[in-house]
Amino acid sequence: MVERYLDSKSLSYEVVNLEQHPERQAEALQISGSLTVPITVVTQQDDSRQVVVGYNLTQLAPAVA
Repeated sequence: MVERYLDSKSLSYEVVNLEQHPERQAEALQISGSLTVPITVVTQQDDSRQVVVGYNLTQLAPAVA
């Protein structure tokens, strides 16, 4: 659902499947504090990052606006 939402906004993104890339699990845990997926990391123009865990449109929509 996150991918569909980002596609509808014509935004680019990287998908990392943690089952296919278990070496990235530590990174996901450090970024979000959990392994709940999806984890969306939005990098702003000032290089600050906002992390959205799960499909949380209330947080995701303003993060990508």
